Amino acid sequence: MNSRTDGVARTRGMFVGSASGAVSIAAHGLGGGVAVPSEQAVVLLLAGSAVVGAITASARTVGHPLLFLGAVLAAGQGIGHLTLTLASDHGHGLHLTPQMLAAHAAATVVGAMLIRAAERALLGVITSVLRIVVAVLSAPPVPDVRRWTPTVVRRLDPTIGWITRSAGGTRGPPALSR
Repeated sequence: MNSRTDGVARTRGMFVGSASGAVSIAAHGLGGGVAVPSEQAVVLLLAGSAVVGAITASARTVGHPLLFLGAVLAAGQGIGHLTLTLASDHGHGLHLTPQMLAAHAAATVVGAMLIRAAERALLGVITSVLRIVVAVLSAPPVPDVRRWTPTVVRRLDPTIGWITRSAGGTRGPPALSR
């Protein structure tokens, strides 16, 4: 893989991992679960989302990237739902309510389409701009070294010397006679 493909894959993994966690919390709350999960549930959800993102970033998608994204998002949301259900203090069991299932399905479809659109349209531009910005910011500063150049001193016009010699020299105090 080249660096652009690696960057797109890492960004895809980041998007999938963060979307899985965020949608899991939202769909869990919309489906009748606890709106604000406990600290333990959030920590486990972050760990699960990071694992899903890392697996997505390392997987190669040769054909049908939209289906791959949908499958990975669905798996990530399933892991998120399971994590929130097991780690939360409420007990609605592992069953999915129709509202929760609809929220997960809609989020999977919309999320896959948005991530794919971001990959195709924006990531090439964003990667190019970021590459330029990083190159400019990481370039070593150019020292401001000014070279010494000799300054030409202007000489007096020689006609002034002719005028003073023709007048008998320079004028001075009168000489004393004896």
